[in-house]
Amino acid sequence: MEIESHPILQFKRMGSVKFSFEGRSVEAYQGEPVAMALYRNGIDVFSESPKLHRPRGIFCAIGKCSSCLMEVNGIPNVRTCILTAQEGMVVKRQKGFGELPKNIDRFRSAQTLYPTVLVVGSGPAGLEASITLKKNGVDVLLLDQNPNLGGQLIKQTHKFFGSKKEGAGTRGIKIAEELISELISLNVNYITNSTVFAYYPNENLALAFKDNQLLKIYPKFTIFAIGASEKMIPFEGNDLPNVMGAGAAQTLMNVYGIKVGENILVVGAGNVGLIVSYQLLQAGMKVKAVIEAAPKIGGYFVHAAKLRRFGVPIYTQTTIKKAMGNGRVEKVLLVKLNENFEETGEEFEMDVDAVLLAVGLQPSYQLLAQAGCELKYIPSLGGYVPLRNAELETTKRNIYVAGDVTGIEEASTAMIEGKIASFSILKKLGFDVEGSLKETQNDLERLRSSPFSLKIVQGLKEVMYE
Repeated sequence: MEIESHPILQFKRMGSVKFSFEGRSVEAYQGEPVAMALYRNGIDVFSESPKLHRPRGIFCAIGKCSSCLMEVNGIPNVRTCILTAQEGMVVKRQKGFGELPKNIDRFRSAQTLYPTVLVVGSGPAGLEASITLKKNGVDVLLLDQNPNLGGQLIKQTHKFFGSKKEGAGTRGIKIAEELISELISLNVNYITNSTVFAYYPNENLALAFKDNQLLKIYPKFTIFAIGASEKMIPFEGNDLPNVMGAGAAQTLMNVYGIKVGENILVVGAGNVGLIVSYQLLQAGMKVKAVIEAAPKIGGYFVHAAKLRRFGVPIYTQTTIKKAMGNGRVEKVLLVKLNENFEETGEEFEMDVDAVLLAVGLQPSYQLLAQAGCELKYIPSLGGYVPLRNAELETTKRNIYVAGDVTGIEEASTAMIEGKIASFSILKKLGFDVEGSLKETQNDLERLRSSPFSLKIVQGLKEVMYE
């Protein structure tokens, strides 16, 4: 299942570790998560659902769903897609909710940290925010639950649109490389594989967990740059292994060099669906078709044209009705829709071994809700988003937001928002950054002046406060 060659990427497969999976020895590359190592070795069923006892596999591959929960070293409900494989681990498929172990290793004593600013999430927004703060001499701590810095940037092989100032014409992986290099050169304090699971604004306390140790963090300011998660759509068999988000496929193939299948159906002809489809072709996989429920392709013509040149059919007014297979996807049933999105009765089957859902993203608002920030459901922004002012401060004092958690947009927007949030904090700390803040806010306004951003701008008006 490994990708042997790629026109853009070179996969660093260095060293190896071995762990046990249900009595079988499995080899993983150094730094490779457990789920990816299993998938690369042909194992794509990770657990059994609690009620119907159905097989479960990867869905998001970034630690934001429950599809890859497994039992590791006797502990259930471990997110194996972000757990780095280690020598001697014992991994088992999980049945249902799992059982708590009777005897576990003693947890290490909690560690207490006092950064001036805590940044949660190391995607484009979090990286830009951390770099801007550190350049001004502010003590910043960056946390991310994934094993790698960079968020979604590290799997974006396409060149960005927008303006040159925001990286237009540059591949996402290159932007990530440059930002991470700058972050490290500035000696920014960062911790990966660390999940922030609670925030208590009255105490300015964030709780995180890493390697069986509780982290108690007391920042003066916090920036939540926690991104978004993939949406699901209802159809029979949508829980079968190898029905996954398009972003999960990007993680597997572009970060870890693993094929998701040989004959693939992509659901959704927006930019994400079209871009991922082309990346699948680059990695040596076959895209059987791209389907779109709407009457027209939603993504840019340039992306659709690439697929057409490779002979990939794009069926509009078509949706998936059923995924079928013995333990994993083997076939799908598709159905045509009329202008009212009603089934016409015209159905056809297609043999595939993977179904990728590119049906939109939703902001990861949960931590903000737990912290007591006011939220509002805005469809054009992807779902529930926090209320905030022009400086990206939420309704909870000294809690800021940036990136897709504020509404689904482009990576270039996220980077600008990361700067705005950090300049806003610097302003509160007494730094003379009023000019820089205003300039960056103007950059954001200019970026959103495109006709493509009209609905987003209208949605933003509903969540801004003075």
